[in-house]
Amino acid sequence: MAAVDYRLEGEIAVLTIANPPVNALSLPVREGLMQALERAGGDPAVKAIVVTGEGGTFAAGADIKEVSSGLVLKSPITREVQARMEAASKPLVAAIEGVALGGGFELALACHWRIAATTAKVGLPEVKLGLLPGAGGTQRFTRLAGPEAALEAITTGHQIPAPRALELGLVDALADPALDGALAFARRAVAERRPLRVTSDVGERIRGVDPELFAAFRRKLEAKARGQLAPFRIVDCIEAACTLPVEAAFARERESFIECRDSPQRKALVHLFFAEREARRIPGLGPEVTALPVHRAAVVGAGTMGGGIAMSLANAGIPVSLLELSAQALERGLGVVGKSYDASVARGSLTRPQADAALGLIRGVSEYPALAGADIVIEAVYEDLEVKQEVFGRLDRVVAPHAILATNTSTLDIDAIAA
Repeated sequence: MAAVDYRLEGEIAVLTIANPPVNALSLPVREGLMQALERAGGDPAVKAIVVTGEGGTFAAGADIKEVSSGLVLKSPITREVQARMEAASKPLVAAIEGVALGGGFELALACHWRIAATTAKVGLPEVKLGLLPGAGGTQRFTRLAGPEAALEAITTGHQIPAPRALELGLVDALADPALDGALAFARRAVAERRPLRVTSDVGERIRGVDPELFAAFRRKLEAKARGQLAPFRIVDCIEAACTLPVEAAFARERESFIECRDSPQRKALVHLFFAEREARRIPGLGPEVTALPVHRAAVVGAGTMGGGIAMSLANAGIPVSLLELSAQALERGLGVVGKSYDASVARGSLTRPQADAALGLIRGVSEYPALAGADIVIEAVYEDLEVKQEVFGRLDRVVAPHAILATNTSTLDIDAIAA
């Protein structure tokens, strides 16, 4: 099957990206899009073009393996496909179902208009891999939504729900299904002879921007992302969108992308990306085995590690019991947890309501029977084999049979602990 399917819906050419499971913009997809765009552009019977994705997903970005191998830079690269899109003489509409992320959203941003399903999500998550959008994402996003929205969204990599994307101006309408809405939109654009809107030429939201906006955001990043390269380069690129001529701003993004791509941070974060996914694959575990739902958790030991683990669980929305047999040690541990949340608020990594909500999920207890309802119990006591063996012996007598018993040990033999 071709990586891009071409079919006609009356006078509309529909180009469907078909690269399961997430329609990554691999080289065959980029080649297929170029060929389909040329075909539609040269067919006088075609009055408009709609680009969409197969399987309920528009496109979830570049093929990460191609980024590492360098194949992502083999022609036609995404920027060349986008240039062909923006040069199209016929209305070009993106129909976004599911997600349009990274390079997939950058592709949609190069269309003249975007129609999204009400449940769709868009975003530029490259920062999570130590990268920044390398195909005009920082430029087109900023031109449509303005620099404030771009700074917040692109430096965090958060996904944006379609209704919010509509408010920001990143999509032009919502429709279910998106393809039907895009086809109707394209037909209206043809009938009304609507002027084509080239995103790179949009400039209303980037004029007269106060330079202090960028200086203040960099100060904010110093507290949240100290030592990280990509977030600061993203700010540079968004500022360039507001201060430099179009070509120079796009060039700044390309230079910054290459700098981030070649950095040790990017290599480490990509390694982590694949390692996390590989860790989910357990040899011999059949597909019928499903993950145990965790409704309640417990941590034994309210020291530095135990308190940190309890916070991680609470931050994920899981109620957690923090056990310490000594009332004084328990009070001290809960106090440290509270101060840690205060520090998170001061840094700006959490809001006060978020910190208070998480802290409210942590309950201090001083008796083992209080852990009976936990689905997972994590031991974080002193690094002593006999002490840990005693902990698990007592846990075994009070927790439910289905409960997972885990240890935070860094040096001891787990089999010996469980003996």
